Amino acid sequence: MDEKQKQVYLSEEGMEHAEQLLRQGGVIDADTSLYDTRNLGAVHHLNAGLRAHALYHRDVDYIVRDGEVIIVDEFTGRTLPGRRWSEGLHQAVEAKESVPIQRENQTLATITFQNLFRMYKKLAGMTGTADTEAYEFQSIYGLEVVVIPTHRPMVRDDRHDLVFLNRDAKYNAVIADIKDCYQRGQPVLVGTTSIEVSELLSQKLRAEKIPHEVLNAKQHEREAQIVAQAGRPKAVTIATNMAGRGTDIVLGGSLDAELAAVPADAGDAER
Repeated sequence: MDEKQKQVYLSEEGMEHAEQLLRQGGVIDADTSLYDTRNLGAVHHLNAGLRAHALYHRDVDYIVRDGEVIIVDEFTGRTLPGRRWSEGLHQAVEAKESVPIQRENQTLATITFQNLFRMYKKLAGMTGTADTEAYEFQSIYGLEVVVIPTHRPMVRDDRHDLVFLNRDAKYNAVIADIKDCYQRGQPVLVGTTSIEVSELLSQKLRAEKIPHEVLNAKQHEREAQIVAQAGRPKAVTIATNMAGRGTDIVLGGSLDAELAAVPADAGDAER
């Protein structure tokens, strides 16, 4: 199993077991092997099913809403309605979740970001994390990166990473830190990597009787309201990448329930 490339392969034992099940179900003939040319379609669907079960997880890579599998963007934490995985993967996930299986979409044309940007006569941009990718901007786009110094002196206290032996120890330490901040009246924004982790921390906070808000793809309708009050004293907000770059949390909380600007897409871990 290659989690980085999102690929999974059958072992020899798994292949024999799959052949036996497919023969019993009449999917392949008794006198053929799984990788016979006549069974290429079955192999394709089998691989899609393996990927759906082993590599794609509910409330991490997708959510199920109103009988439909909706993809969650791994970078922004937002849902992508209308987008579907290709090559039978989306249908395999739908079968896994026991929701209606929809027809395969066909991609008629694609273009890379690099080639899309090269179509413009003028190209420029501004971001807080460009300097680390200066070589890429120069080599691919021929653009120079200029670092603009901060208007005020840097007061952020950068500390060393804390490493734990397991997830339980890590999350218990997170909860203890949140509890300490809450008791001091300090607003807290907790960044998580998935809907699953955000809901796990929410469960632990409920056990500690600490009031909080959760901002993930399931609560995107309340995003403006949650962000508007995330800076008030004792506010605890657990969020996925939705509350990343472009989200302006006002200390003290907003008097207006509506934000003037909707948060933009999240960037990498640097914020």
